[in-house]
Amino acid sequence: MMSFFRRMIRHPLGGAVALGFVGLLGLAFVLSDNTASTTGASVNAADVAVKVGNKTITISELRAAVARDVDTYRQQQPTLDTQQFVAGGGYEATLERLIDSTAFRQFAQKQGMVVSKRAVDGLIASQPGLAGLDGKFSQEKYEQVLRQIGMTDAEVRLQTTDQVLTRQLLLSPIQAKQVPAGLAMPYANLLLEKRSGQIGFIPAAAMPTGAAPTDAELATYYARNLGKYRLPERRVVRYATLSPASLAAQATPSDAEIAAAYKAQAQKFAAAELRTIVQVVVGDQASANALAAKVRGGTSIEQAARAAGLEPATITDTQKAAFAGQSSQEIANAAFAAKTGDVVGPIRAPLGFVVAKVTSVRTQAAKSLAEATPELKASLAPQKTTALLTEKRNAFDDALGKTSFDGLVTKNQLTAQTTPALTATGQDIQTPTAKPDPALTPILAAAFAASPGDQPQTVPLGEDGSFALVTLDKVLPAAPRPLAQIRDTVVRDFQLDRAQRAARDVAAKVVAAANGGTALPQALSATGLKLPPLQPVTGPRAALIGNPQRVPPPLALMFAMPAKTTKLLEAPDKSGWVIVHLDSITPGNAQGNAKVIAGTQSDIGNVVGREYVAQFGKAVQNAIGTTRNAKAIASLKAELLGLASADQP
Repeated sequence: MMSFFRRMIRHPLGGAVALGFVGLLGLAFVLSDNTASTTGASVNAADVAVKVGNKTITISELRAAVARDVDTYRQQQPTLDTQQFVAGGGYEATLERLIDSTAFRQFAQKQGMVVSKRAVDGLIASQPGLAGLDGKFSQEKYEQVLRQIGMTDAEVRLQTTDQVLTRQLLLSPIQAKQVPAGLAMPYANLLLEKRSGQIGFIPAAAMPTGAAPTDAELATYYARNLGKYRLPERRVVRYATLSPASLAAQATPSDAEIAAAYKAQAQKFAAAELRTIVQVVVGDQASANALAAKVRGGTSIEQAARAAGLEPATITDTQKAAFAGQSSQEIANAAFAAKTGDVVGPIRAPLGFVVAKVTSVRTQAAKSLAEATPELKASLAPQKTTALLTEKRNAFDDALGKTSFDGLVTKNQLTAQTTPALTATGQDIQTPTAKPDPALTPILAAAFAASPGDQPQTVPLGEDGSFALVTLDKVLPAAPRPLAQIRDTVVRDFQLDRAQRAARDVAAKVVAAANGGTALPQALSATGLKLPPLQPVTGPRAALIGNPQRVPPPLALMFAMPAKTTKLLEAPDKSGWVIVHLDSITPGNAQGNAKVIAGTQSDIGNVVGREYVAQFGKAVQNAIGTTRNAKAIASLKAELLGLASADQP
């Protein structure tokens, strides 16, 4: 269940994930976090988790960071809760990320590293989620996102600067992947190693059923296995949706709006000459001259460009002004002075020299307002709908905290809906055959991230601008089902567990006999049970490396055993016990196998790069100075695991 999480926290950069603003906008830099570390002088010593240089990470900051990480990972596994996150190693990963982030920031400052305001502006403005209807950066959308995530522009800029500096610091160590062939050779030999053995099976079903459990036995078994019968946390959610369909009447463009759009786009509907131009940007003039000569000699510009390792760009049906905006006025003048089939250039451009070819020329007839109206309606309606939805959502966001959920629903004439008690995946446990509604996924994600008493929130539902007003109505905590309701299930599990333990006793005797010198077939036969036949197994070690998730556990165990030994392995679903016997090991020899050696060098190189990053991070921490409050850190972990409260000694 936690395999996805363990893979993520083993990321070479310490399991960092883009949170808050960075998560919403896609700035996937490393070691990002919204936590603003404070100076140690203003914080009570008991509240300090870690002191990093002249900054501190408080217990409350660490607790908040863990909560954000749980919310982030829950997007990949909706049933994940805080206890599972902490038990899987997430608590330590979050703590290390905060320490690294704080230490790297101070280290970069000490080295005199800076990031210009212009660079930060460019990173923010380049995010697709902040583009307006014209495709350019929208200050309104930016401010809307800031309100959503509860950050200021200054905080976003500081965090973005930290991320750029951290990436610059880690770029060199993570790329240090050079591994000599001599070091890779022993590991390459291991890849080619083969092993042969036998696999036996002692099924639990082969054991006697035994007497029915007594009430006392059943109660004891139930108490020891409460986690198996635990219902996940469920929540009841109230929501109301606003979609383009609900605003269709208001979004119909008026005659005045159509006329205004026609006037604003007069150039688009006026008679114009349209040209299709294929252009190539070449780095130096000599190469550009050679390419132009080749095209003038009859080679297509696409073929000539690709032969030179370049990619041609085709601009279809463009007007002169638009083409000038994409290139330069000089290039546009030359391209629109040429005839169909003419080659233009080379002409100097900001990034080199441009060679272009005019492939077609046509005249666009002017369109009257009446002729352009259908096209304008089709383009204006979605824009107006999006603008109305944005306006509505902003109004809702401004009203949150001042008006109740019911008040907003009534004022805006919406229809409120209430879900049954659902799990994070949308499953209704009372009707297990019903499939979760995919439309509720973002609504449930928001509801499971909320806490009881939180104010309502708006949740985006799609790229069309639709959204939902969501409020958490009720939380049903995770709890085991009462024994009386599931008695038959517990009886079945008790009997299966008893048979499994009996099968293990038999299997352990077989393993002991085989390791004592008895042939495995004879040891199995001595059990007196009707067992499946032995299965011969042969496989290369490379099978474990190529796709470790699909390697059968018995085969994986076989490659962790000495030859002529026998080991025991539990079968899935408590179905019995697998007995693995290794007969022989055939060593591999990669000498002369360049492909295997090179692949091994690459694999080890990736590990080396990650190790360099980890060691560099520790060196930065040491250089800045890091002091951990082990007692406070352990206390918070116990609290998050539900073992103790944070204020207990």
